[in-house]
Amino acid sequence: MSDRQLETPAGPREWLGLAVLVLPTALLSMDATVLYLALPSLAAELAPSPGQLLWISDAYGFLVAGFLVTMGSLGDRIGRRRLLLVGAAAFLVVSVSAAYAPTAELLIVARGLLGVAGATLMPSTLALIGGMFRDPRQRGVAIGLWSAGLSAGVALGPVAGGLLLEWFWWGSVFLLAVPVMLLLLVAGPILLPEHRDPDPGRLDLASVVLSLAAVLPVVYGIKHLAEGGSVLPGVVALVLGAGAGSVFLRRQRVLDLPLIDLRLFAARPLRNALLVLLAALACVAGVYLFAALYLQREVGLSPLRAGLWLVPCAVAMIATSVAAPSLARRIPVHRLLAGSLVVSALGFLVLVWTPEEQGVVPLVVGLVLIYLGQGPVMALSTDVVVGAAPPGRAGAASALSETSVEFGLALGVAVLGSLGTFVQRGHDSTTGLAVVAGIGFVVLLGLALLTGRRPAL
Repeated sequence: MSDRQLETPAGPREWLGLAVLVLPTALLSMDATVLYLALPSLAAELAPSPGQLLWISDAYGFLVAGFLVTMGSLGDRIGRRRLLLVGAAAFLVVSVSAAYAPTAELLIVARGLLGVAGATLMPSTLALIGGMFRDPRQRGVAIGLWSAGLSAGVALGPVAGGLLLEWFWWGSVFLLAVPVMLLLLVAGPILLPEHRDPDPGRLDLASVVLSLAAVLPVVYGIKHLAEGGSVLPGVVALVLGAGAGSVFLRRQRVLDLPLIDLRLFAARPLRNALLVLLAALACVAGVYLFAALYLQREVGLSPLRAGLWLVPCAVAMIATSVAAPSLARRIPVHRLLAGSLVVSALGFLVLVWTPEEQGVVPLVVGLVLIYLGQGPVMALSTDVVVGAAPPGRAGAASALSETSVEFGLALGVAVLGSLGTFVQRGHDSTTGLAVVAGIGFVVLLGLALLTGRRPAL
């Protein structure tokens, strides 16, 4: 592709292609939260153990996080559109399997396979946007809209789940993928260009194995320790994962074409953006789980009514995600990001004081503040990561961004969710909510102070 082509502004085809990419992005992020309101009916029918219930909730997110780096690099080599379409077909088939899973064990397997398929889709969508919108201003708007779709999926997952559960069984939440993936398979070859690294080299299989050997044992160790089981297996898993991670990083330094180009991390803005994405999304995912449970258990709302009460959160996050690129042209990015983190932190503080009864309004107010701040955090941090990568490594850079997002969502459910559940044993849902919200307030306020001190983004 010539320099002139790279400078050509995006036209109608690219913007229509963006719409096609935003839909699966929203669906994929929705899969991280769509089960929140379905857990009671799912548990009643499949009778999973407490450990199995946690695996059903977060197996998807952890395997997405585990495979994102590999799939991002694979997309750079074989073509991002090709990988996107293969992943869409796989996601469609496995979603139907999950909807009709007869046992908890098979549902866990299906959720894990959905994570692998999702890992082919997430970096492909973002990398294609980076290739389709080379003009920095257009790219900022496009990523803002992409972030709005991602945000909407996370926030509207319980809403969609509540609507479906009002009339159908728990498995219906997985069938949302069918029309979206069919649309992608039909429109993708028409509207989306193919992008790949012109000189990608061979995919290093040893690095792929090492990346999985680093991520998955760490994930297991965190989950095991958070669930309050025997300490030894969790510690052993963490040590093994850390050892594999160390070997993986050393290997990346000596390879001519590494799976992760560690030179990308030399840029402090990229490092900070990844950290903000990871920490912010972990706090949001943890508190959102307890908010959904609170509306059903303490307030006594049906899944549908509970989901509808969460709609303002989605609207808030979509609005600020779309507005973020325009605001960034008027306000220095580091100050805008720090201010957004402070707004989210105030939302967590409101949730700390949610009363045991009649607390719907303060709960929703707190969540709206959280999501008002999360919109710019998602859009600006993602744009920093994508803009830092050369075109040939857009898939790998996008995978880093998505790894932070998905790992953050999964860690929030597993670690903060397990901690909140442990604390609230024998108490009502507000106890766990208050603990997780308090952690979120401290973490986001600390990030805001660090980000606002100097122009690090």
